[in-house]
Amino acid sequence: MAAETRKHPFLLSAEDVAEDLKTDLDKGLTSAQVAEAQKKYPPNELDIGSGIAWYTIFIRQICNAMILVLFFAMGLSFGVGDYIEGAVLAAVIILNVSIGFYQEYGAEKKMDALRALSSPSASVLRDGKTTVIPNSEVVPGDIIYLKMGDTVPADLRLFDAMNLNCDEQSLTGEAIPVEKITANEIHVPGSEKAATTEEEVGIADRINIAYATTIVRKGRGRGIVIATGMETEVGKIAASTGKKVRRPGRSMNWKKYGKAQPIKGGVRRVYDFVGKFLGLTEGTPLQIKLAKLAYFLFFCALLLAVVVFAVNKFNLNNEVVIYAISTGIAIIPESLVAVLTISMVVATTVMRKANVVVRDLSALEALGGVTNICSDKTGTLTQGAMIVKKAWLPPSNIYTVRDSMNPSDPTVGSVTYAQAGNVAKEEKRDYDQERSTQAIKFDVPDGKGAPKPQQQAEADAELTPELRLFLLAAALCNLSNVRYDDAEEKWKTTGEPTEIALQVFAHRFNVGRKYLDGLGWKQITEFPFDSTIKRMSVIFNAPENNEVGLSPDNSVVFTKGAVERILDLCSHVGTGDAQQAITDEVKEQILDQMTQFASLGQRVLALAYRPWDGIYTVSPHSEAISEGEEDPARSGVEQGLILLGLVGIYDPPRRETTPAIHECANAGIRVHMLTGDHPETARAIAKEVGIIPQNTAALPADVVNSMVFKATDFDKLTDEEIDNLALLPVVIARCAPETKTRMIEALRRRNAFMAMTGDGVNDAPSLSRADVGIAMGSGSDVAKSASKIVLTDDKFNSIVAAIREGRRMFENIQKFVLHLLSSNVGEVILLIAGLGFQDDSGFSVFPISPLEILWINMVTSSFPAFGLGREKASREVMRKPPHDKRRGVFTNQILADMMVYGVLMGTCTLMTFVIVLYGKYNGNLGSECNRHSSVQCTAVFRARAAVFAELTWLILLSAWEFKSIRRSMFRLNPDDTSKFPLFKDLYGNKFLFWAVIIGGLSVFPTVYIPKLNTEVFKHGPIDWEWGVVIGMTIIYVFGIEAWKWVKRHFDILDDQPVDKGPWVQGEESTRKFAKTMSFSSLRSWRSSGRAESKTRSTQGNPNTSMPFKQGMAPPAVADEEKGNGSPV
Repeated sequence: MAAETRKHPFLLSAEDVAEDLKTDLDKGLTSAQVAEAQKKYPPNELDIGSGIAWYTIFIRQICNAMILVLFFAMGLSFGVGDYIEGAVLAAVIILNVSIGFYQEYGAEKKMDALRALSSPSASVLRDGKTTVIPNSEVVPGDIIYLKMGDTVPADLRLFDAMNLNCDEQSLTGEAIPVEKITANEIHVPGSEKAATTEEEVGIADRINIAYATTIVRKGRGRGIVIATGMETEVGKIAASTGKKVRRPGRSMNWKKYGKAQPIKGGVRRVYDFVGKFLGLTEGTPLQIKLAKLAYFLFFCALLLAVVVFAVNKFNLNNEVVIYAISTGIAIIPESLVAVLTISMVVATTVMRKANVVVRDLSALEALGGVTNICSDKTGTLTQGAMIVKKAWLPPSNIYTVRDSMNPSDPTVGSVTYAQAGNVAKEEKRDYDQERSTQAIKFDVPDGKGAPKPQQQAEADAELTPELRLFLLAAALCNLSNVRYDDAEEKWKTTGEPTEIALQVFAHRFNVGRKYLDGLGWKQITEFPFDSTIKRMSVIFNAPENNEVGLSPDNSVVFTKGAVERILDLCSHVGTGDAQQAITDEVKEQILDQMTQFASLGQRVLALAYRPWDGIYTVSPHSEAISEGEEDPARSGVEQGLILLGLVGIYDPPRRETTPAIHECANAGIRVHMLTGDHPETARAIAKEVGIIPQNTAALPADVVNSMVFKATDFDKLTDEEIDNLALLPVVIARCAPETKTRMIEALRRRNAFMAMTGDGVNDAPSLSRADVGIAMGSGSDVAKSASKIVLTDDKFNSIVAAIREGRRMFENIQKFVLHLLSSNVGEVILLIAGLGFQDDSGFSVFPISPLEILWINMVTSSFPAFGLGREKASREVMRKPPHDKRRGVFTNQILADMMVYGVLMGTCTLMTFVIVLYGKYNGNLGSECNRHSSVQCTAVFRARAAVFAELTWLILLSAWEFKSIRRSMFRLNPDDTSKFPLFKDLYGNKFLFWAVIIGGLSVFPTVYIPKLNTEVFKHGPIDWEWGVVIGMTIIYVFGIEAWKWVKRHFDILDDQPVDKGPWVQGEESTRKFAKTMSFSSLRSWRSSGRAESKTRSTQGNPNTSMPFKQGMAPPAVADEEKGNGSPV
């Protein structure tokens, strides 16, 4: 909870804050004060919610719409005394509920490991003594000690900071650690005016405050606790995440909306409650569609029951009621819920192995309908690979790598040279002036995202003797390998990312390791990198007449490592005339240069060398050193070094992000970047990854103007003005939580179905409000709790793979829904037509018995349906538009197929019943053949057995046919050139193949086992009837193939083309997929193609229907840009 002070603590001096909180800066709170504060304030914990209670999950499973329908049928069965049928229905209910409960509850349990508390303990000063206490016991007024690596336990007003830097990325989205101060002289951003009110300065600019859950990256400090728990800044965001927003029109306020409003609001609230309970108003599109389907089928079952009663003149004895129940059971796909749940669980298991944790099974289906992805930049679009961006050679030579973000290609971009003092003063940056909401305001430290300072012209770098020696150390003190693969026409690298970056930098000047080995540089020994001393050394013998002028009579030591560690081993800095001895002043200058590189978000390493006196020889002792023992040989080598320079290594955007974004574009998914970065930084990164085009000349002006927005500008727009934009912004910079949620609502008003990805606390509100929230595994606990999916590898391409899996799952759901419902339609047609077959008592005779129906629906058809759920993704799965969330699974094609195949199935089985019954037995229907067997029932029992066998085979064969709902079963793969690929295609899904084979063979024991056939299934053994069964099966397969041919030939009921918008996101021209990524094969994402430097000239593909593809210049300007490299 927040303590009370006269002003916000960042506006007050530390002494004033201590006075207001009645604490002592030197002694802290007394024990009595702590006890009083603990009574006044709640525990210092974030109420981010725990896992869903088991009973909530259980009730949710019981209230599933399909389960409620099955409950009703079970009750009727027991009510009329048909205990076998009632028991079977009870078993079906128990199976469905158990599977759903077990899997959902298990998923919640697995998330417990990801719900860690923000900080388990804190170092606090109380009664003049320092002690470590649980984080939850921290109270306002406590004095907290901070050191490097600590997680800040609460919001603190700092009063002591020694080189203190805090990583606030999870809170503000800013990747670079923020240097903290203790003074209260905070200025309004963009001016010299001192802030006087809280509203003038966003939390990112209150640099005398350390925020809860942020991490100390450097230095140490002390601070006064000013807020705990849910009153901290991170707690406020967590609270906004869980805040329920009432839907419009539900207010009961009659004073504001009129006297009739309580009635209107009350009715709408009741509607919401009933709709939620029945699953008709809340859930994913598929859940809502299945709920509506269940109640529609329930209505149809009641209607069919009335038809049965009417045909029997409402003589409602038990036999008529049983027939009505049988008809109702026939129309309900009993195994649908189980098949759906198990298929999703299988998908989540596969995804978990591929670093995707699904917290909510419904989210997997929802992924297939995603039309927009709202992604944070930091940690999602950026990668773990490294690239050298800066190099410093003493005394003041700065080399800068420009126009390249490719970590493995040394031919992309250029290297420029300048003196360190030749940089002009920076202009004042354009900060946000004011925020109109309770939003977070973000600032970017100097050098990161600020407008570029005016610089004097920089020359292209030349390979001087000093630079050559520097590169020699970078290439030789290195275990990585960089090479160009002629076959694949791309650069390939192996090794650790930092060393790869150094090797690539050396290759820019053709001083790579392979080249040097060819010149005769011979490695003598290596002292590997040691994390305790943070350095690595190698010793080489120099060739004669080498280009750096080193004597071949002496070996050379090359060392690289942490700057401070290398400096301590150096006696001199620089080479040639610029060489000077290391003094405290020189060391301070080097450390200042290191700090400048570090402030740009770069990792800084030092490179040094030392000529050895003579040729180095490896002693046996140096090769065998006990663990933990100091190596005397190493100590003798790593001393008296000469510092060659510093190198700054930067982490660029992930390489796979651009092709992933392009795949999204091909799938009709638009990617939006919502980030806390400066607008120019956001724009540059968005261009780099392909979210926005490099050149906008070919686009309409209104599209260009709405492409990139600052959050302040976006916040000023009304909802109507946002809706009138030609295009919703694809980039929003300086984004606050409320801006992100407003963007989500704007997308929703445009009927979009969006996924929000993020890892920071500032992403949590939009994660919870988005249709699918996707959090990063390395992100905050608040973000994970608000999400439905967690990516443990934090990669954007994993999101695309998850969407691919969602689409595969959706396609397969369509297939097994079609499989199950078409058989239900066929069964209903058979039973309704069977009402005309009345025995001597005047009662209708079952063409197929109730337990035969349950056996077919639950056993025979369930396993093939499971097999259809395991089908691999089709080639076109990411070339189709997102499915219509209003239609969901039940597209026009699925509905048409369901009726065509259902009528065909019903007709074939009915004809089989008629042929057997009237072909030999003259239509003898016997008496009471629905209840027991007798000699009079021989004809009916044989006809039933034939219908049962045929219906089983038709359902099983339709599973093979539905592997593709448009292509022929006899040629599922259009690229296959073999003459008869049927067996190969069918055996591709082994589970489905054997499910059909075993299911087909299971007919024989059910038909021929005595007692089981006559007493349970109410049918008898058959012989000549197999000919009718086989003939009708062939007719059924021919009918399906004919309907598929009609759909293909006349191009009816096909998917709509993908709408890619005004431009295509992602750079298709510079990357291509060598392999299709899918979770089923667990293959890693691979992108291959020509090097960027060689593909610039090929940009401007004329084959696209769009003005241009992202990353491609229009034809008119393509020639002008050749050879200039890609802009940053």
